[in-house]
Amino acid sequence: MPSQLPQSLRDPKAFAALFDHTALKPDTTPDMIRALCREALEHGFAGVCVNPCYVSLVQRELAGKGPKVISVVGFPLGTNRTDVKIDETLRAISDGAQEIDMVMNVGFYLGGEKLAAKHDISAVIRCAKGVPVKVILETGYLSPEQIREVSGWCVEAGATFVKTSTGFGPRGATVDDIVTMAESTMGTRTQVKASGGIKTLDAAIAMASAGAHRIGSSSSVTILRDFNESF
Repeated sequence: MPSQLPQSLRDPKAFAALFDHTALKPDTTPDMIRALCREALEHGFAGVCVNPCYVSLVQRELAGKGPKVISVVGFPLGTNRTDVKIDETLRAISDGAQEIDMVMNVGFYLGGEKLAAKHDISAVIRCAKGVPVKVILETGYLSPEQIREVSGWCVEAGATFVKTSTGFGPRGATVDDIVTMAESTMGTRTQVKASGGIKTLDAAIAMASAGAHRIGSSSSVTILRDFNESF
């Protein structure tokens, strides 16, 4: 087992529970979603993360058996109107979503419309009424200083997680992103989720070691298999 993995994650069950098992590509079919749910149940992943049209299907497949039902909102660009993101969030929760992964409006932020970007985040968190919300920053567009600022907004708004990437932006998660986000949320209730391009055991270990509390990946099964073979 690689020495940098925290001791608390060296148990296979604990390691598997890091992962949101994910399928968000546009060509994902209902049968692929059913297979995703079976894999999540078999391996003990934390959740199943899907596009909104599949939330009710995942809810039926998992039926409260362990993994959380997770819906994305404003995905993948974050450019939906805030009222549309609110509607998406409420509909996803009504369909059975137990966590929401929303994409911030990074264009507003980069264009100087910071109040609008900040309101977009807080409005979704507020309407979720206690359902955990992960805010996707799309860190590939942001400097470390900007990541710190937006992470601070997320803490202030009551986000359960700050999350790196959609997987559709200029790049995925990096260790430096995770370190910056972990430092920005230290001592608060907001945790860090790494996502975007995490396809190998080494990458997952690097993210967890840097401070990620959750990892989103479509390669969770392969990563867990490699984990188990490393003993």
